[in-house]
Amino acid sequence: MANLPETAGPLYEKVKEYILDHIISGAWGKDQRVPSEHELVSMLGVSRMTVHRALRELTSDGHLVRIQGVGTFVAPPKPYSTLIEIVDIASEIRTRGARYRADILLLESLQPSQELLAAFDFATRKAVGHSMILHHENDMPVMIEERFVNSDLAPDYDKQDFSAITTYDFLQKSTPLTEVEQVIAAITADEETARMLALEAGAPCLLLHRRTWTGSTVATVNRFTYSSRYTLGSRYAPGSFR
Repeated sequence: MANLPETAGPLYEKVKEYILDHIISGAWGKDQRVPSEHELVSMLGVSRMTVHRALRELTSDGHLVRIQGVGTFVAPPKPYSTLIEIVDIASEIRTRGARYRADILLLESLQPSQELLAAFDFATRKAVGHSMILHHENDMPVMIEERFVNSDLAPDYDKQDFSAITTYDFLQKSTPLTEVEQVIAAITADEETARMLALEAGAPCLLLHRRTWTGSTVATVNRFTYSSRYTLGSRYAPGSFR
């Protein structure tokens, strides 16, 4: 039976420390499957509830990745995505030397809701392009991209092959952005989001709302939902963005 750290505090904190020690030492490398709850209970001589809480908190903190029906794995270092600068996630991932893959979940033309009409500043109802794409890094889902696109500016959006060209590249050529509005919020994953991002329901995520303009016309209204495996940030000179 393995020995838990001889530190003060509740048992689940000692279990967390035991697991973190193995990760930090390299005994359990990134993407390696860690022992199951049952195995840890047997190894450490603690209750299943104690182990479950330790694994849940380590997952929430980004140290572990739990995939329903598969197991728990050591999380890789968090990829870093720029927040202010508008860049292509496919290029970001490949620049890090990682494998990129996209699943096209939806590509259609639809009549917008009243909320979307307001977001586009449309005076009359008109169809917009709509896509939903699931982005993967090293075969792990990291971001759900949902876009609504002004069909006056990009009329063939819903007819593109986004397995051959990214939405970013197509829109840059079709309707170059001149202004951007971004709002980011912390959310918890609902069941569908959790399923798509291979998370547990209720896991923390980041939701980035973005609108872009070409001239004075709203070009796109977007929602990007990032797994907690991903980090957003930026570096820029003061005065560069106003």
